[in-house]
Amino acid sequence: MKPLLTGLLFAALAWLPAAQAADAPVAGQDYVEIDAGPWAGKPGRIEVAEVFGYTCPHCAHLEPQLRQWKARQGKDVDLVPVPAAFGGSWDPWARAYFAADSLGVAARTHQAVFDAIHANGTLPRNATAQELAAFYAGQGVDPERFRAALADPKVEAQLRRSAAFVRAAGLEGTPTLVVNGRYRVQARGFDDMLRTADWLIARERAAAKAAATSR
Repeated sequence: MKPLLTGLLFAALAWLPAAQAADAPVAGQDYVEIDAGPWAGKPGRIEVAEVFGYTCPHCAHLEPQLRQWKARQGKDVDLVPVPAAFGGSWDPWARAYFAADSLGVAARTHQAVFDAIHANGTLPRNATAQELAAFYAGQGVDPERFRAALADPKVEAQLRRSAAFVRAAGLEGTPTLVVNGRYRVQARGFDDMLRTADWLIARERAAAKAAATSR
């Protein structure tokens, strides 16, 4: 990093609240620097990728808290769900999310899938394509369209992309937050996870401001 940019970054970080600076997360402990790149980054915005698995009970427990956290973020923060394609039993659920996303219904059915698996028991953890299509039909999605989306080559490509993303980010489990494709948050509890994400978001904002000032 150039000396001028470094100085501006430190100055920008100095604007953070004193309590936040005093309780700053520790690299290697609270977060790890990575080089995965963002999942769907947009210029001028900060991406927080939520890497999840529908059958993961911790992901189900985090989801409502994560939505409340997102509502408190600035308009420059994008919370992007990324289903983890670790292989095996993870992949059918990742495929289901990508199929729903391709049909434009992922946002409104996301919580419903968690509820069906973990709260209502209306979806088995080893749900078949037929059972998934029936579930999404109950969410207003034509079952034939959903089955076709499951087999769509574009959905298959997204599945492969997810597998590459989790490898590049060094993920070993879910839920995991990845900030701007540069930082993997090390979870020691949901509160710590979100606190660390807040700090990294502020750090990315400060870095962007410093970079803009140095131009």
